[in-house]
Amino acid sequence: MARALILIDIQTGFDAPVWGARNNPGAEAQAGRLLAHARAKGWAILHIRHRSVMPGSPLAGPGTAFKPEVAPLPGEAVIEKSVNSAFIGTDLEDRLRLGGLTELVICGLTTPHCVSTTTRMAANLGFSVHLAHDACAAFEGNADPSWSGAPAPAAAAIHAAALDHLHGEFAQVLATDAILSGA
Repeated sequence: MARALILIDIQTGFDAPVWGARNNPGAEAQAGRLLAHARAKGWAILHIRHRSVMPGSPLAGPGTAFKPEVAPLPGEAVIEKSVNSAFIGTDLEDRLRLGGLTELVICGLTTPHCVSTTTRMAANLGFSVHLAHDACAAFEGNADPSWSGAPAPAAAAIHAAALDHLHGEFAQVLATDAILSGA
């Protein structure tokens, strides 16, 4: 199988305090390990950038810069999107199909949003997906207590729930080390 690494929205805008507390502060370092491995193995590499259209979003302007751990090299694909899925309004699927890429390794920010949406669509489009759980992160919830009768969940709980919903049906959720040792 031909493999691609898809790095989703690992951008400086996610350092803004507006997002609140997050889990997995080592996610970017793990994504950097995956990127170094992908480069060494000659995998296709696709950097996804969220360019928000919402006024005042931290993911607009300077917040669209990639974090240094995963900065693209010249010649590596950068795909821009303005919605949760990296497949909507982009040529991501065409690039994957034209490259004969059938197995995807996905990581990025944030687990319950753009990572989850892209992972679900990739699986629905017939791609085999490995999701690196420790190379993703989530932020604390902002749920209204009237929805569940409980305060908003912590970032770790949101991250775990999103991964649980993906594992087995849409992706194999694995640690970065497991992905690296199996490639």
